[in-house]
Amino acid sequence: MDINTKLTDSSMWKKLQEHYKEAKTWHLRDLFKDQDRFDSFSVKFDDFLLDFSKNIINSETMGLLFALAEFRGLQAKTKAMFSGEKINSTENRSVLHTALRNQTDNSIEVDGVDVMEKIRPVLDKMEFFSNSIRNGDWKGATGRKIETIVNIGIGGSDLGPKMVYEGLKHYVDGPQVLFVSNVDGTDISQLLKVVDIESTVFLVASKTFTTQETMTNAHTARNKVIDRLGEDAIKRHFVAMSTNLKEVKAFGIDAKNMFEFWDFVGGRYSTWSAIGLSLTCALGMDRFKEFLQGGYEMDVHFQTEPLEKNLPVIMALLGLWYNNFFNAETHAVLPYDQYLWRFPAHLQQLDMESNGKSVGVDNKKVGLQTGPIIWGEPGTNGQHAFYQLIHQGTKLIPADFIGFKQSLNLIGDHHVKLMANYFAQTKALAFGLGYDEVTAKLTATGFSGDAVQDLAPHKVFDGNRPTNSLLIDELTPKSLGKLLALYEHKIFVQGVIWGINSFDQWGVELGKSLAKVILPELVTGKISEHDSSTKNLIKHFLT
Repeated sequence: MDINTKLTDSSMWKKLQEHYKEAKTWHLRDLFKDQDRFDSFSVKFDDFLLDFSKNIINSETMGLLFALAEFRGLQAKTKAMFSGEKINSTENRSVLHTALRNQTDNSIEVDGVDVMEKIRPVLDKMEFFSNSIRNGDWKGATGRKIETIVNIGIGGSDLGPKMVYEGLKHYVDGPQVLFVSNVDGTDISQLLKVVDIESTVFLVASKTFTTQETMTNAHTARNKVIDRLGEDAIKRHFVAMSTNLKEVKAFGIDAKNMFEFWDFVGGRYSTWSAIGLSLTCALGMDRFKEFLQGGYEMDVHFQTEPLEKNLPVIMALLGLWYNNFFNAETHAVLPYDQYLWRFPAHLQQLDMESNGKSVGVDNKKVGLQTGPIIWGEPGTNGQHAFYQLIHQGTKLIPADFIGFKQSLNLIGDHHVKLMANYFAQTKALAFGLGYDEVTAKLTATGFSGDAVQDLAPHKVFDGNRPTNSLLIDELTPKSLGKLLALYEHKIFVQGVIWGINSFDQWGVELGKSLAKVILPELVTGKISEHDSSTKNLIKHFLT
């Protein structure tokens, strides 16, 4: 379609609006009178099962949504991304985090250069370095074996590898990895209290090697190493993931210990790159390659499966259905596995930094709701925190439930109890508990008359709260790679349909630039012109 044609003015959008008028009257209790509903609205891909039958949809809904994706040119835009076209229009960049996990011998060219010829040597270098850490060849300045890796980064250079490290902790057989990101001195000071400098290597993740938070923390760690071991120790205790060789060398890091990544890899998509160096040290390169393999397999699925069987496409379209027609403003991601406790936090950045946009690729206001607010906690913790609002609150909150058939820690009946809750919650959200059922239960337990009438309304569950259930065989490096790539592509699909650029992040810049103006004022005490609120807050801080 012509990108200048407003999406909401299109015939496809209007068909969905008309369809919504009927759909908003449906209830899942009635939709499930169809005994074949699960078969119609579930998809299996290898070890992944997606059950999306507990959504307020029918076959016509999905047909219209698939038609919308085709109408917006999803297949062509997918091909453009994977082939290296510069779809990041505001920065004139390709978007090739997918190339980082490419398992073929095919070339992928950007400006006439095969990027795979850049990627493969870095992977080899990561393997050599991580092997030297793991087998003890790389030693600290005093000859100690390295037992701790500290990843210093922020945003995608922190949230991504931290999520994967926590997610795959069961498989860690190398040094422990700790993470520091916040410029708040508490973060780095607490970390430095617990690490043994002589057996620690710091990985500094900053493409430009000028990121304020990262470099502030890196210099604090550098000072600690120098105080303890002398300046010559920097080369044995610091490694850089960067492209700025001059600044890396000025810091004292040996040029041989700089690991490169590229402009075609956005920060929030960079875990697959040298930003994953901490993971290769902790897990070993073989398991990191399994993680890459999982991502690649989801890439192939996304590119080749028809829309009707395509997991990222289905999840994206359902999210759009609630976001744009049911006016749902948030989306909960609820992993029923403690290892994935940082998964929602990583997805917050991945989704909200990608699709938190109000201007389209045509440089005009989009005129509709784009990215939802992403949040969540692992089950069953969340059940005792915020599920009350999801079940009986006034807001519609679609949710993804992520569970695993096999536990990595089989202790007694823990896993069956966990999964009983996983299944029960989606059932309760879908079907609820009606007034007649509530009054019957109250009467059966000894309540009568006014007591039943007074209490019953509070115990009614309306149901009709939509959920997706992802049920995966087991949490492995490969399945986590698939899961992460699934959500990456889901976000891409939604961005395509909304007509926004999912791969820039100008929204993070203004606050950073203003902070650079205010910082010298806090140091010198000389306050320049600000609004009355900001000026008086600064004055109060300085007094």
